[in-house]
Amino acid sequence: MITYDFLQHYWWFLIALLGGLLVFLLFVQGGNALIFLAGREEDERQLIVNSTGRKWELTFTTLVTFGGAFFASFPLFYSTSFGGAYWVWILILITFVFQAVSYEFQSKAGNLLGKNTFRIFLTLNGCLAPLLIGTAVGTFFTGSDFTINKSAVGDIASPVISRWGNAWHGLEAVANPFNVEFGLMVMFLAITLGALYLINNVDHAKLAVQLRRSLGVSFGLFLLFFLVICYHLITMEGFAVDASGTVTLEEGKYFTNLMEMPAVLALLLVGAVLLVAGVAMTLLGKEFKRGIWLAGPGTTLAVMALFMVVGYNHTAYYPSTADLASSLTLANSSSSDFTLRTMAVVSLIIPFVVAYIAYFWRQMDKRSLTTEELNQSEKY
Repeated sequence: MITYDFLQHYWWFLIALLGGLLVFLLFVQGGNALIFLAGREEDERQLIVNSTGRKWELTFTTLVTFGGAFFASFPLFYSTSFGGAYWVWILILITFVFQAVSYEFQSKAGNLLGKNTFRIFLTLNGCLAPLLIGTAVGTFFTGSDFTINKSAVGDIASPVISRWGNAWHGLEAVANPFNVEFGLMVMFLAITLGALYLINNVDHAKLAVQLRRSLGVSFGLFLLFFLVICYHLITMEGFAVDASGTVTLEEGKYFTNLMEMPAVLALLLVGAVLLVAGVAMTLLGKEFKRGIWLAGPGTTLAVMALFMVVGYNHTAYYPSTADLASSLTLANSSSSDFTLRTMAVVSLIIPFVVAYIAYFWRQMDKRSLTTEELNQSEKY
């Protein structure tokens, strides 16, 4: 029999999957961050823009779906984080607005600002969007300043359940070094994936050399911050939940979660190995171009594992630093049994949607993008 507890864990699994896919699809942002770093000539920069321009809608759609899944399955998190830490989410959305506008107008007649102005916007989106998303996700481990009062829902004058504890509304996350380190890790991972994607998608010998050089640097920086985050996760306190729902600080909680959930540990290790293999084979094999198809699934699996570490095994996935009792868990923040059960049926169509996207992706990318093809098609 499908229990309420199973449905809560099932929907957290879907949240983890969407989070993993979102980080993988940040290769679009990572590619845009390389417009000026790897693209030295006009044709090289145009190839990068056109290549990422074919896929940018996927990233934004996944981000919206990620937020929508939280709204439907864990509405208390949605109202607390999106409604309380709104400055972070607004900044993230602004960077995506810059991206959409830049793709749409940079090659249009009458562009008074010039192509490079819009390319700078794309570069800013490429760096800031992953950095901000990573910093926001970092608060899942460190906590945020909010309080929850469910009894306030009956207050006619002010039926507000969650309240933010300061006037920064999410911007205070940058004051915690762990959050910033997590954000930088995600940013350099996005640039690594962007370089891998462009190496596979663009056929340009000179640009490929510059992309491989950028790949080595970005992966080295990602690896540095990844090791720093791993050290923190092994040593830092986590937010444990007992049978009565009481939240307490527990030394090494996240490391304990990994040890007590071998399947999640295996998921993390397999993901890390695939990512490293994709990068290593691309750097060592000058003719090897398909590293993105190892690193992409590896990234998805590793990110899924991190979400499971922070949400499963009696852990508060969105801790409150103002009041531990207000911390959000799978049990106290989810939708009703009926809602989760109904949406679980709807979620069965997800594999068919993914298959549809994969098919048309393959159709679009049967051939690498070349300068000749660029001159014959519409430019972004």
